[in-house]
Amino acid sequence: MSRKKKLPLYNIKIDAYAAEGKSIAHLEDGKVLFVTNAVPGDVVNVRLTKNKKSWAEGQVMELLSPSPQRIEPFCQHFGTCGGCKWQMLPYPRQLAYKQQQVADQLQRIGHIELPAIQPILGSAHERYYRNKLEFTFSNHRYRTTAEIKAAGDTVFAPEPALGFHAPGLFDKVVPVYTCYLQNEPTNLLLKVLREYAEARQLSYYDYRSQQGWLRNVVIRVATTGEVLINLVLQYEDEPQRKAILEHMLAHIPGITTLHYTINPKVNDSLHDLDVHCYHGKGYIEETLGNYRFKISPKSFFQTNSYQAKALYDVTKEFAGLTGSETLYDLYCGTGSIGIYCSAGAKKVIGIEVVEDAIKDAYENAALNGLDHCTFYAGDVADICTDDFFARHGRPDVIITDPPRAGMHEKLVQQLLKMRAPKVVYVSCNPATQARDLQLLAEAYKVTRLQPVDMFPHTHHIENVALLELKEI
Repeated sequence: MSRKKKLPLYNIKIDAYAAEGKSIAHLEDGKVLFVTNAVPGDVVNVRLTKNKKSWAEGQVMELLSPSPQRIEPFCQHFGTCGGCKWQMLPYPRQLAYKQQQVADQLQRIGHIELPAIQPILGSAHERYYRNKLEFTFSNHRYRTTAEIKAAGDTVFAPEPALGFHAPGLFDKVVPVYTCYLQNEPTNLLLKVLREYAEARQLSYYDYRSQQGWLRNVVIRVATTGEVLINLVLQYEDEPQRKAILEHMLAHIPGITTLHYTINPKVNDSLHDLDVHCYHGKGYIEETLGNYRFKISPKSFFQTNSYQAKALYDVTKEFAGLTGSETLYDLYCGTGSIGIYCSAGAKKVIGIEVVEDAIKDAYENAALNGLDHCTFYAGDVADICTDDFFARHGRPDVIITDPPRAGMHEKLVQQLLKMRAPKVVYVSCNPATQARDLQLLAEAYKVTRLQPVDMFPHTHHIENVALLELKEI
C-alpha cells in the first residue's frame, strides 16, 4: 500500500482551538486537521506532518490572513526559541482556551459525571514569573528557514550560541539576548557569560562530537531575592574554571550561591553528578505563605513561586483539614504541598521516588519547625500497601500530584482499596487526570474542579479535582 502523500494545503481557515496548543480546521472531505502555531480565525497554508484516514496534522507554512484575535508578540525571540508560544494571544483569551481544554478533556476522556468547573485562576504575573531557567551553550547556532534560503548554497561554519535548544533539534541552540520569563540577573548573566567566552575564545559544547568546555548554566531566582547559579562544564580545567566563576561573582550583582558541575556524559541530566558549591551557603530559600523552603541545585520546586501559592491554597481548601486528619502527600517531591497544608493535619506522610527530594523534604520540615511530617523514598505504587497502612495509619485525606503521565494504574487500584474519604488530585495534564478520574469513579465522585494557570503564554495548565467517597 502506498503512503498517503503529504502535499501542502492552501487557504485553510482555522475554526477552533483543540488542546495542547493545537487548533482545528475541517477539510472539504470531512477530515479533521490539527494545526500547530495557528489561532482560530487564521487563514493559513499548511505543511502536513501526519496524514491519516480520518485526521491529519500540520504546521503553519504561511500566514495568509491573521485572526482578529492576534496581537503583536512582545519578545524578539517569539517563534524561534520554542517557548511562550501563545504570545500572539491576549492573556484573557489564553485563559479562555485553557478553561476550554480542561472541560473538553475531562468530558471527552473521563466520561463521568462532573460538577461545574470553577473559573480558571489566572496568573497575576504574566512575565518574569519563573524561578528557574536553564540555558545551553552550543557551537551550532540555530538558523531560520529564511536565513538558510537567503544564503543559497553557502555552507555555514559552526557559530557559538547561548540560549535555548531549538525545538526538535538536540544540537542547535537559539541565541537568547532578552528573556521575559525570569527576573534579573538572568539577562545580565547571559550577557556576561557570552562576552567573557567570546573574548577568551572558550569552546562551546558540540552535541554531535561531545567536545567543548561550556555546556549549560542554570539560574534560580527566588521571590526572597536570593539567586543560585550552577555553571555546567564538560571537563575540569581548574584555572579557567576559577577565572570564569570569579568573573561571574565580580560582574553579576546579587549572586548568593554559585555552583559548578562537571558533566562528561552525553546527556545533560545532573541527578547522578556531584554539584560543587564555590560561593555561598549552597542553597537559596523561597517562601510560600508562612512557610520557608530550601532549594538546592537538584531540588524540584514549583517553577512559578507566585502562582504556586494560589495552587496550594486551592489544594488546602479542597482538603478541608480540621486538625485531626492523617494526610498522605503522594508524589510529594520536596514536601512543599504537605508542609503547606500541615497546620490542618494531625499527621503528614509524604512519599516520593527521588531520594534526594526526600532529604530536602525533611530539611524543609525542620526549617519550619514541623515534627509531625514524615517522608518515605520509593515508588508510590509499591509503598502504599496494606502493611504500610497498618504501621502508619490509613489516610483521611490524600493529596496526589503525579507527573504528566498521571498515576500508575496499580496506585489507582490501591487508592480504591484505601477508600480515603477525600482525594485531592493536582494535575499538570488534564488528559491523564481524566483517565485516572474515570478509573477512580468506581468509588469516588468528583465534587469540585479548579483550573490554575501556572505558565502564561504556554498551553500548559494545572487542574485540581476534589474526589469524595461515594456513599454505599
